[in-house]
Amino acid sequence: MKNLLANINIKVDEKLYLKDPETSEIGKNILQQGILLLDDLGFEAFTFKKLAERIGSTEATIYRYFENKHMLLIYLISWYWNWQEYRLVFATSNVSSPEVRLKAAIRILAGNIRNDNSFSHIDEATLQRIVVAESAKSFLTKEVDADNREGYFRSYKRLCKRVSDIIMEINPDYPYPVSLVSTVTESAHYQKFFASHLPSLTNIDVSPGNRLEEFLIDMVMKTISINGKG
Repeated sequence: MKNLLANINIKVDEKLYLKDPETSEIGKNILQQGILLLDDLGFEAFTFKKLAERIGSTEATIYRYFENKHMLLIYLISWYWNWQEYRLVFATSNVSSPEVRLKAAIRILAGNIRNDNSFSHIDEATLQRIVVAESAKSFLTKEVDADNREGYFRSYKRLCKRVSDIIMEINPDYPYPVSLVSTVTESAHYQKFFASHLPSLTNIDVSPGNRLEEFLIDMVMKTISINGKG
């Protein structure tokens, strides 16, 4: 899979940027250092001024690529979901059993990321921490309906639909496949966050052998079975 991913160019909706950052070295540097700085400071303290200082450039240069930091955050999260979709496609493309494909999908959604160097300017493990800690801030805003009409969350919705289609293969009568997938995905975020910061709210820990994937797989498979198909 690593070799296949190395040949893939992750495309993010053009509405999320003013100039495609993938088309220049300075653009890729904005993404690379933006991820690291967001992880260091958090979204609230992050500014384009601080990012410009970090990359040795000017705020005006960054504004040529992104309208504001909110759009940069949405861009990075969209990149992550597109990348996760590619991982899912490659992990399940030659698997006939929908049950096996669903379990693989949940492990991709909930598992810890290892950097594979397929995209040298993207630190995938750090980006996952940003998604866990900051992704809700991309849509819990007063502008969410307008942003949704613009298609800003299309990559996330497409990934959830892809996984929900697998659920429908297993149990066509299950009435809430998309709700289940989005719940599992957000639960994975919250459980990771709780494990790192509010451990009394979870039975999951942050060690490499954590039980989050198996917990979510167990929950999904039992939920589908309860509704008439085991």
